[in-house]
Amino acid sequence: MFRSLLVGIVSAALVWAPCAQACTGIRLIAKDGAVVAARTLEFGFDLHSEVLVVPAGTTLSGTLPDGGKGISYKSKYGFAGANAEGLTAIVDGINERGLYVGLFYFPGYASYAEPTKDNVAQAMAPHEYANWLLANFSSVEEVKANFDKVVLVPTVVEAIEQPAPVHFVVHDASGAAVVIEPLGKTLKIYDNPIGVVTNSPTFDWHMTNLRNYVNLTVDNVPPLNLGGIKLAQFGQGSGMRGLPGDFTPPSRFVRAVAFSQSALPSDTAPQAVLQAFHILNNFDIPYGAVRDTQGGSIHAEATVWTSASDLKNRRWYFKTYDDQSIRAVDLAKALAAAQGKVRFIKMEQSQPIADVSTNFK
Repeated sequence: MFRSLLVGIVSAALVWAPCAQACTGIRLIAKDGAVVAARTLEFGFDLHSEVLVVPAGTTLSGTLPDGGKGISYKSKYGFAGANAEGLTAIVDGINERGLYVGLFYFPGYASYAEPTKDNVAQAMAPHEYANWLLANFSSVEEVKANFDKVVLVPTVVEAIEQPAPVHFVVHDASGAAVVIEPLGKTLKIYDNPIGVVTNSPTFDWHMTNLRNYVNLTVDNVPPLNLGGIKLAQFGQGSGMRGLPGDFTPPSRFVRAVAFSQSALPSDTAPQAVLQAFHILNNFDIPYGAVRDTQGGSIHAEATVWTSASDLKNRRWYFKTYDDQSIRAVDLAKALAAAQGKVRFIKMEQSQPIADVSTNFK
């Protein structure tokens, strides 16, 4: 039985290897109380993400595996953020009350319920869950009271030919955060006091794994006297020696905790946003560094885009692989300009490079 279970887990992982995400999420809190939730998004091909703007009062619905309609509801709050593959579904975004939701890949562990006549009226695809949360709730407290009142069913996403194996992180403007995971065909929720999330395994496993790194410190290690010989560090950073540096989810989780928890608090939200982007630069994956080869085809994963959400001022920031300029979406302005209609804003642009050769002081 153990061997069968192991083979099943490995097979599931291999199915998703060519397009598995290596996303990393963090949270910073500025001195002025502003909460910034930020993340990278990695994938094995271009997701053609755009900024999706959904006004309050928009009618939304869930999609069933057979293409039918599941739950139907009207958005209480307007929201905006990144989608993927032209879908009217948020991958990462905020609503007008300062709630943030992000989807992160969860291969080998995500488990969804089958639709039945008893649950179909509450059913939706996994990639539609963020819409429901952002449309209906204003705080983590509200999410905790309602997160399992819908059912996630295995509706296939055409671009990946499978239901999206995802779990979810939710932050609000108070600094509260939770992780929601589809396990055993139901939804399980965890408090997330450190605000960090990556991918598989489960969130509680990652939290336990942190105990392997309790020796890490931001302070340099003092010299050691050994038999009358003084052994000093070679350079800066000796306190973080042993910090894992690879791109696996467990290593990125530990690194994200180390960097976000050791970051000196910024004074304001805009400064915290910039600090978040600096931290997440450490998690950028360039094309070629992570790849999978199957059937002679090479699938290279890279950081498609990086975002930061200012939950105090309701601003969603982003940069892309091809344009590292930071751009912003002011949620109030975007919703007003949308005039009650679902709108899309282009994310992809070419990197501007300014020639300053003669800009003398």
